[in-house]
Amino acid sequence: MSSLHVCSLSRLHETVERIGASHVATLINAGTPVARPPSIRAENHLFLGFNDIVEPMDGMVPVTSAQVARLLDFVATWDRARPMVVHCWAGISRSTAGAYVAACALMPGIDEERIARELRSRAPSATPNGRVVALADALLGRDGRMVAAIRAIGRGADAFEGRPFTLPLEREAWG
Repeated sequence: MSSLHVCSLSRLHETVERIGASHVATLINAGTPVARPPSIRAENHLFLGFNDIVEPMDGMVPVTSAQVARLLDFVATWDRARPMVVHCWAGISRSTAGAYVAACALMPGIDEERIARELRSRAPSATPNGRVVALADALLGRDGRMVAAIRAIGRGADAFEGRPFTLPLEREAWG
């Protein structure tokens, strides 16, 4: 079954190994060292370096539209034969935004609100980065529906690190 798995950096290697992932999307600060899991080919590892901020701040690097476009391109070229892992530092904000964006892009027939509610049910601590979501909303032509759906689920439960979770991508999993 095709699926997205979300985790923190500290759980990356064990998650990739446990699920047999073929692709990894890393959404993390640019200077953070991330060792690519040995089973992931270099061309199947996307590294996007940006800080977890919504508004520009001195000394911080916000995500750009070009980076979100790279994420969308990476997801679009994934053959979905094996799972993909999306991770960030804590598995709470950038990675949950990345997984939400990927799910919306890969399942255009599923309502954005439904995907957001499913994300919340599977990840109580998820607080998707609003800038990532807004840029993807614009790139995908969703007219603010992705942004509204994430606002509707609100901030996630406080946590130091999110628990790894899965978002299924097969149509039958969504009814």
